[in-house]
Amino acid sequence: MSTERLARIDRHFQRYVDDGRLTGWQIVVARHGKVVHHSLSGQRDVANHLPVEADTIWRIFSMTKPITAVLALQLWEEGLFELNDPVHRFIPSFKNTRVWRAGSVTAPVTDPITETMRLWQLFAHTAGLTYGFMYAHPVDDLYRRAGFEWGTPDGLDLGGVCDRLAALPLLFQPGAEWNYSMGLDVLGRVLEVVSGQPLDELLRTRLLEPLGMHDTTWHVPESQHHRLAALYGAHPATRTATPLTGMGDAATRPPKAFMGGGGLQSTAHDYHRFMQMLANGGELEDRKSTRLNSSHT
Repeated sequence: MSTERLARIDRHFQRYVDDGRLTGWQIVVARHGKVVHHSLSGQRDVANHLPVEADTIWRIFSMTKPITAVLALQLWEEGLFELNDPVHRFIPSFKNTRVWRAGSVTAPVTDPITETMRLWQLFAHTAGLTYGFMYAHPVDDLYRRAGFEWGTPDGLDLGGVCDRLAALPLLFQPGAEWNYSMGLDVLGRVLEVVSGQPLDELLRTRLLEPLGMHDTTWHVPESQHHRLAALYGAHPATRTATPLTGMGDAATRPPKAFMGGGGLQSTAHDYHRFMQMLANGGELEDRKSTRLNSSHT
């Protein structure tokens, strides 16, 4: 690895701090199982003048998805489901989901589902689901009206969340198109059903603890709040980093629904361990996460 070229990464992202688009960043690059570059800059909390540090805890949002997918593959290898299984076998409310055809958010025109929604489509974002924050289709608006924009409806656990999603129309017949979606959230509920365990417990015991990912959690305990980076978003006019205090506070409280598609907090150290396990084909040091059997690859 070229030290000079690696330094270009730092110079590139430092410009984002210098012009205010980011408050801080942390980068880890590894090759052949060894960390060859680790750098950080800026502040994790501007208001309190706290710098980014090696053990800073970050919200990883949709970087939760690969972790859920690996957990799912563990249970698949154990024969708890097949990738072609219908989703409604595990979540019955999806059996009669409707599909958007035309109309408006106040008078939608929908068709019956004619193609079976299958588990592999939840991995692949081809199940017909969407996100409320997409702002690209009337169904996205229906999601927002149902409480799915940057969170989930109050008071619902993951089972309730999935039943609420099943009552909303799909964007398209399952398998017909691709759309970034809440598919991994629904997959998380399937894992709860087939295992008989809540997703947080299943993930902790089957993946996070075996890999030594001790700072990867669904919420940051009070004793570690000082390590948590504040949350910022782009100001609509200036594009500079602006505090999102209300949304950021969610990381400090246990969620009602443990979402397979987002919601974890983690550190660069922990996520590097997860990625190194993937690069190693399912092993890290002497710890096995999931090894794809030759008959399934």
